[in-house]
Amino acid sequence: MPELPEVEVTRRKLAPALVSRTIAAVRAAKAGSFFLTAPTVLRRRLPGCRVAALERRGKYLLARLEGGSTLLLHLGMTGQLFVEGNHSPRLLSSTARASLAPEEQAGFTPDRHTHLVLEFTDGGPQVFFRDVRKFGRVALLPPGEGLERIEKLGPDALQATGALLFAATRGKRVAIKTLLLDQAVLAGVGNIYADEALFGARIRPARPAGRLTRKQCDLLAAQVVRVLRRGIETGGSSISDFVAPDGSLGRYQDERMVYARTGEPCRVCGTTIRRLVLGSRSAHFCPRCQK
Repeated sequence: MPELPEVEVTRRKLAPALVSRTIAAVRAAKAGSFFLTAPTVLRRRLPGCRVAALERRGKYLLARLEGGSTLLLHLGMTGQLFVEGNHSPRLLSSTARASLAPEEQAGFTPDRHTHLVLEFTDGGPQVFFRDVRKFGRVALLPPGEGLERIEKLGPDALQATGALLFAATRGKRVAIKTLLLDQAVLAGVGNIYADEALFGARIRPARPAGRLTRKQCDLLAAQVVRVLRRGIETGGSSISDFVAPDGSLGRYQDERMVYARTGEPCRVCGTTIRRLVLGSRSAHFCPRCQK
């Protein structure tokens, strides 16, 4: 699932294709869980709206429209937001499940997995939202109206501090990895960067959160910010489905210390990386480096 770095990379590269442009028409698939706002409403209300800004909150993209409405876009697990005219041969072939043949990519037209298409009055490139598994979400929020899932989010993970983590962990018996994934604690952290931050802080993912000291919380918060910033700098992690709107792939996966490296040697000490399951989520760690 795209995490904060992937969503921020998407925001930065998608903004030029959205901001200051006026929507002329909307093509949307039939109603379903993908649409928190009915497709018929999107087709009726979005044309004529000019995009004033594209913001990010945790893993959510928020297109602010002139007049006060907001178009919410969430990539879910396999969502891909990209711009018409991109002919990268790897754009939609990150997995066999979502693949298109190169000849199809070169002349891509919306397929059955393309649930939302935005056309613009300037006649320029359209924007596609494609999602094979349909875990992504789209919603149009009227002026002044919020969305519960957004309002419940905690501080953006790029603003993580030791004081915040220390307060959030007091009295908690839940594993620290599980707590890091709680979007009400820090918005934007997911499996990849939680594992990497815990490795950087030398803390095992199963350690009860309440047993972390203030010093450990300070170090962990610093590592969360570090790995997220590095993820953004490298274009995100293209391990599964993620590609940027311009078709480029991320490079952070080449720097992973523990995530999805089960059975491989630790890059620091050579000890075999292990995997365990916390709840329903995998966690990867070095049993020597992390205590």
